[in-house]
Parts: sequence; structure tokens; C-alpha cells
Amino acid sequence: MKIAFLSAFYPFRGGIAQFNASLYRQLERRHSVKAFTFTRQYPGFLFPGETQYVAPDDRADPVPAEPIIDTINPFSYVTAAARVAQFAPDALITKFWMPFFAPSLGFVSGKLRKRGVRVVSVLDNVVPHERRPGDAAMIRYFLKRNDGFVVMSKTVERDLLRWMPGARYRLKPHPLYDHYGARTDVAEARRRLGLPEDRKILLFFGFIRDYKGLDLLIEALPFLDETYHVVVAGEVYGSFERYRILIDRHGLAHRVSLFLRYVGDPEVPDFFSAADVCVLPYRSATQSGIVQIAFHFLVPVIVTDVGGLSEMVQDGATGMVIRDTEPQALATQVRRYFEQGLAAPFADRIARQREQFSWSGFADTVEELCASM
Repeated sequence: MKIAFLSAFYPFRGGIAQFNASLYRQLERRHSVKAFTFTRQYPGFLFPGETQYVAPDDRADPVPAEPIIDTINPFSYVTAAARVAQFAPDALITKFWMPFFAPSLGFVSGKLRKRGVRVVSVLDNVVPHERRPGDAAMIRYFLKRNDGFVVMSKTVERDLLRWMPGARYRLKPHPLYDHYGARTDVAEARRRLGLPEDRKILLFFGFIRDYKGLDLLIEALPFLDETYHVVVAGEVYGSFERYRILIDRHGLAHRVSLFLRYVGDPEVPDFFSAADVCVLPYRSATQSGIVQIAFHFLVPVIVTDVGGLSEMVQDGATGMVIRDTEPQALATQVRRYFEQGLAAPFADRIARQREQFSWSGFADTVEELCASM
């Protein structure tokens, strides 16, 4: 099968590009695959981070993707569709994570579909975490220009069927991010990061956005004794001021270590190796690549019961699911995790279940869906 894959690839950074690279590498083992990417992913004024591109020392997989489409230049949609058509694929794969990409990806998908190309999209979300006027029209536009979908959580499955009853799709959980390498020594990782070696380390990792509930974790810390220490590692999308105010109000500066920047691939093993548990107190979610990074490093997680996030965690087996999202309730569950010595049994269960989340299995699902149409 000839497959065209249009989405974010190297030199763009972040979880989307990492996901695409891992799926691309599996598909290229079995098929003739060509990657296409953006000439411009986001205009600068819409991108809340520091840069959209990988750093020179990043381990990002340099997938040989051809840049063909500018998300805010409709003329490029026409030339991009023609360029993908020139490759003469049997199938086109895209990845959809926010309505902003609906016009560009939807146009190309629609044009290729009219040529008889089977069009499949991997849906991170159908409904975005942070909604804006016009989202509904763009979501409908994009969905109607696809033949099939792969969803990674029951929450996204429900959203898809709400917007497109009778949609052809497959449900397959998010694979583990396994390209970071092995764990490092705990004490050495903490020394390299300048963290206290004799504390219980709670890791909050990833882009810092309002819906991810960092404030809940900060406000839970006063209910825990001085042996508990929070590590916040990730680039801030928006302002960090509200979190600084909470830290100062509760006198927590000495108990919170801040790494407010994009964490490149070479540093990721140290953060997860240094952590006793990863805490994700999200207010909304579909699924999270952070859970799958944690599981790769055999680090259990404590998550809130929102969206598809709790689907990724077996409560009492690979982590803990919190149904009461008050700070004191979160603190109670964190304390229970340590007092009952749950880290080792949870890690053992994660290790036994890793094969369920392989990239090979995910590629099988995409391949089967394409072949079934």
C-alpha cells in the first residue's frame, strides 16, 4: 500500500510530532510511506510557546517529511493537495487535534478523497479543551472529508459519534512513548536536576495550561508534610503568575522546583527517573501522552477522573484515579500512595501490560482500517 501521511513532523517539536514519527516508522516497515508536513504550522502570534522547532540537541526523529502546506495560506492548500496526489497514494493519513487545522487538512483530505484515495484521521480530540467561536463549523468541515477515524479513548469515541453518527472508526489506546531510552539512577537523576534526594517527588510534567490543574496540585501540597516535594517541568502556555501567587501565599517556594521551559528529549529520562509518582490533576482530558511517557519509565500516575484520562489508568493497579478534585482529597490520595507502598506493585503491573500499548499494534489498527474501506 502507498500511504501519504500529512501532519506535524520534524523539525516541529512536541508530542504530536513525536507521535507521528513513531507511527511513521512502523508503517514504513510494511508499506511505501511518504511524510508531508507544514511550511508553517502556527503563525507566531497564535503560538503561546517560545518556539515550534526542535533544539539542536534534541533526539527528535528526523523523519524526511516534505514541507508543503501553510495553515493560514489557502493557496497552499491547493498546491499541497496536488503534491500529495502526485505521489499517487492509496491512503492518506492525517492527525487532528484542534479545529485550527480543519481548513488546511480538511481541504487536502477532501481533494484526495474525490480522487478515490482512502482518507483516515487519527483523532486526538474532536472537541478542543479550550473552545473558540467557529469551532463547530470547522469540526464538521473536517470530519465530513474523511472515510474513517482512529480514536484513542472512549471520550473521543463518544464525541465522534455525537458529531458523526455511523462514522467508521477503530478504538485503539495511545501507545507508549518509547523513544526516550532507559531509566537512569534515581539519586543521579535528582543530583543532575538539583532536586532533594531525600524527598517524595511528585512530578507535574508537560505544557502548563489552565485545564491541566496545576493549581490543584499546588494547593494540595500544604496538606502534606515537608517530606513531599513537587517538580513542575514544562513550558508555560499563557501566564504563570497565578501559580506563583499560590506558591507564595502558602509559603511553598522551598517545596516546589520549577523548570518552566520546554523539556527536550535528552532530559526526559532524568525527570521521570527522579520522580516517585507523576500527578496529572486535569480538569478536562481526552487522553494524555504524559501517561504513556510515565508508563514507559515504569512511573505510576495519579490522575483525575476526567474524559479519557482515567481510561488510561487501572485504578489500584497501574495508578490511582481521583474522583474528588478538591486539594485535600488529592493530598489524601497522594499520602495513601506512599503510606501503602504502592509504587512497586503498580510499576510491576505497568511492566506486564506494556505490550498492549505498542506502536506495532497501533500501526496494525491504522492499516486494517485503511484496508477495510
